[in-house]
Amino acid sequence: MPALCPADAPHDVGAPLGSFDVTRTRQGERSLPMTDAFDGMYDTFKALLDSFPPSEAVKRLEQLGIGAEIIQQIRERHEQQTVRIKELEEPHAVVLGNRDTWYTGPHAKDKCWPAIVDILRKDGWSEDPAIKSLDESSTRVVSLLNHPKEKSYSTRGLVVGYVQSGKTTNFTSVIAKAADRGYKLFIVLAGVHNGLRRQTQARLVQQLVEPNAAMWSQLTGLDRDFTPQENPASYFGKSNGTRVLCVVKKNATVLRKLYRWLEAASDYLKDCPTLIIDDEADQATVATNSINPLILSIMSTLPRCAYVGYTASPFANLLIDPSAEDLYPKDFVVNLPKPDGHFGTEVLFGRYALDGEDPEQVDDGHDMIRSVPEDDVPCVRPMTKADVEGFEPVVTDTLRTAIEYFWLATAARRVRGTGNRHNTMLIHTSVKTVVHDSFRRPLEHLRDHTAGSLSDSALLLRLRGLWDRETAQVPAEEFGETKVPFEALLPELPEVLKSCRIIMDNSNSEYRLDYENGPVTAIAVGGNTLSRGLTLEGLSVSYFVRAVSAYDTLLQMGRWFGFRNGYADLPRIWMTDELAEWFRHLATVETEMRRDVDIYMTEDETPLTFAVRLRTHPALRVTAAAKMRDAVTAASSYGGKRVQTHYFHTDGEWLRGNIAAARGLVSASVANAVSAEERPSEGRFVYRDVPYDLVIDFLSCYRFHEQSPENDADLLTGYIRKRVTAGSLRRWNIAIVGNPRGEGFEFAPGVSVGRNVRARLAVPNPTPGLADIKTLMSRRDAAVDLDGDVSALKEEGIMKRRRAELPDTGLLVLYPIDKVSTPSPSKLRREALNAEEHVIGVGLVFPAPMYDSTVEKYISADLSKIRLEDEDYSILDSDDA
Repeated sequence: MPALCPADAPHDVGAPLGSFDVTRTRQGERSLPMTDAFDGMYDTFKALLDSFPPSEAVKRLEQLGIGAEIIQQIRERHEQQTVRIKELEEPHAVVLGNRDTWYTGPHAKDKCWPAIVDILRKDGWSEDPAIKSLDESSTRVVSLLNHPKEKSYSTRGLVVGYVQSGKTTNFTSVIAKAADRGYKLFIVLAGVHNGLRRQTQARLVQQLVEPNAAMWSQLTGLDRDFTPQENPASYFGKSNGTRVLCVVKKNATVLRKLYRWLEAASDYLKDCPTLIIDDEADQATVATNSINPLILSIMSTLPRCAYVGYTASPFANLLIDPSAEDLYPKDFVVNLPKPDGHFGTEVLFGRYALDGEDPEQVDDGHDMIRSVPEDDVPCVRPMTKADVEGFEPVVTDTLRTAIEYFWLATAARRVRGTGNRHNTMLIHTSVKTVVHDSFRRPLEHLRDHTAGSLSDSALLLRLRGLWDRETAQVPAEEFGETKVPFEALLPELPEVLKSCRIIMDNSNSEYRLDYENGPVTAIAVGGNTLSRGLTLEGLSVSYFVRAVSAYDTLLQMGRWFGFRNGYADLPRIWMTDELAEWFRHLATVETEMRRDVDIYMTEDETPLTFAVRLRTHPALRVTAAAKMRDAVTAASSYGGKRVQTHYFHTDGEWLRGNIAAARGLVSASVANAVSAEERPSEGRFVYRDVPYDLVIDFLSCYRFHEQSPENDADLLTGYIRKRVTAGSLRRWNIAIVGNPRGEGFEFAPGVSVGRNVRARLAVPNPTPGLADIKTLMSRRDAAVDLDGDVSALKEEGIMKRRRAELPDTGLLVLYPIDKVSTPSPSKLRREALNAEEHVIGVGLVFPAPMYDSTVEKYISADLSKIRLEDEDYSILDSDDA
């Protein structure tokens, strides 16, 4: 609003409102005068209030000759100031999603958040959806914090992101918004390695400190972790309005120094709202007898403290004992949205259908995974401790192919001239530094030999074949790119090879990856230093055969996750088929876990009333043993869900046993069913109201593949028995679903249907005897025993119909699958099943119960348990981690 008179005009004490400047106020408030004369009169009124009640103070203003209208304006201003102060001291709450909050988004007067937006715009971020999504997600996190003016609080929260997805940008935005609202001290725990701490310090200085330098003080520097500073009052005294930034490594020595310094400064911290950001919060923070207590000690010195962990692998954090004085995220857990263009686990490896999903709608992932035969593994990784010393790697065919493809992809990216200017390949086979170093000589020899042979026709023929094969499998056009012809990239190859560095990146390395001094083209061989937080810029090729045993370790080693702007068609990963299956399972676990986390924002649940469940795997731990010590087996109901087989052995004996079990069930169903519907022309038979014990007998004979933990016969029969005890699932409908156009398969005399075609997923070097068909049961099949037309019903509609019409009846569907099952030409990622015998697939559909029957296949935090025991990591107690 413009001034109502020139700012330098003379003012009379008794002048009307129109002769004063006015200021803009919040929406709905009256604008009040802002002049030196008015301010003087207002200060006089406030001084009078120290000695007199308001009515007497007003009388004394009148005695001073101040007009009634001005006195009214003074009183209104005093009332507005009082309301503002009260709001700061006793923050109000508004509902945002499923939570009350004091923070609903940035204000026009903010400084730190707008500075970040300006930087992101200059870096090419789009207003919508990129910046808008960041704004919304960071606002969500800040809205879950305490108001900085509350007298005391100790908040514990967790933010779940994706590997290499911009978590640093998100928590930088959270810091900016909290700083704009009055948080003063910001402690960032930046992993356990110097490289990540330095990288984080640089990012925060660039995006927070430099745009508003007068607002910030720093306790750490680019090459300086925390060292005690003199005179804490200069940082935290009431007269100092600056924000204080401290980026520290999760190292026992460093954290101990910080704790002692803060403890000595306790007199100045009573009015110091603090936000602790724990980056890689599952690493070192949980179940350690050095780092964990030190973080808790630091928090104990801060009466107003909010702790927020950030991680893409939150498994350990979600299993902390909630009843202990620990860092279980008791106040909130929130998912970050998956950014557009992000390459995550599911995008690369696909996943399995969750309960309630239509398997046909679940993507297989991009065709970017290449198989490393098990026979190659001993050539690139010592198999025992005794083999480590003196180990000499062999450049196998798959390793050479991966490296040659990296050089070709780098040349193609130079032709395009877009996207990240760096080009990196990762080789990760072992954590041992001596093994890393052993790769230098053979890799340098391969590089030099290739550079000297670029005129060799046999080499060029092989490179051309590799390039044409890879670009045909993953067409550039699917990613909005244009294929670079081999002739176009060939002139770039000599310079690519000349500039390609072989870097051993580990704690003993003299030369490490450095992206700050010009474009990098490098093959990086490493282990732990490359598996946490640190971004491998321009990563396009990974060769990964590292042995792992836990979800979080496996997920964090996936440095290939992230953004690939300008070369989204080019990334490739070489790994064993077993590792690829593990990542596929992990993608399923992640999706299911995030479903549970979303419950906190959509339903009346908190982390203290509902524990996130984590699906288990027969060959992998969820996290380190000490971090699961307080976990309990969680309940997961089969009610309202359908379960189906998609893994099969292909050997004849195993398959013949399942055929016998299926024929036995059908024969018993024919004899015991109350009624039957036979539609052989449609490939359908349904036998109604079969006794449950026939299903139990079938499940005791039918063999599920051991890599299908959700199809565990003991779990299924245990669940059915519990439901039967409660009066449900005593009767079952048994259906047979075949292909009306397929060749016949006989289950019993007069009961024959055509065999279905279910091709297997194609992998370069399939595990002998294993077939994964991914999808068995259609949505329509789950309604095969329902009356009327169900073609228009979705999954939820079918389950509602089942609950209404067949509330206590289960459905078991048998599928005869042709042993050859040649895929149609349109199925590019499928190949013939080629089993030794015909395959029997099984689908089970359970009605939603009126009560909670459960089976055991998940783990979660125990919401009533006691203290967590700790585990030590020796690296965390050293100064040079």
